[in-house]
Amino acid sequence: MTSATFGHPRPTVVLREMQDSDLPVFFGQMSDPESVRVAAFGPEDPTDRVRFDAHWARIRASDVVIRTVLADGEVAGHASVYGPPDHREVTYWVDRAHWGRGIATAALSALVALVPQRPLHARAAADNAGSIRVLEKCGFVIVGHDRGFANARGAEIDEVVLTLKD
Repeated sequence: MTSATFGHPRPTVVLREMQDSDLPVFFGQMSDPESVRVAAFGPEDPTDRVRFDAHWARIRASDVVIRTVLADGEVAGHASVYGPPDHREVTYWVDRAHWGRGIATAALSALVALVPQRPLHARAAADNAGSIRVLEKCGFVIVGHDRGFANARGAEIDEVVLTLKD
């Protein structure tokens, strides 16, 4: 029997090393207006391909652990761990077409298994219940609240701060 989420069969989720061919897919996913609004925090102009490419060039030249998320072999997003050694944070992006299928949870779970360093930290817009639920399913707990400017909403918004300990 196949497990299902929201009426869809649960896909096989795999993380793999990022490839150059993933970038156009990521750009399309990360410039989707509804996805950008829900995520809240992101670039000033998510449709600016030059800035997108420069951002990803910096990421790839750094010590960021970045993986492409595959769902049944299709590029569904990406997940990464970044930041200084004493305050590593996780971030992930799953294409809106794949929301509600357990992909983000499976990807984040695989990522935190790949990076054994603890604690790991995360932030999410306080009204992004889906992302908070994913983080909590992966063992993160809310340890605080903050406010930050969300480019996608053009305003300062509430966010939650989460931590994953041993």
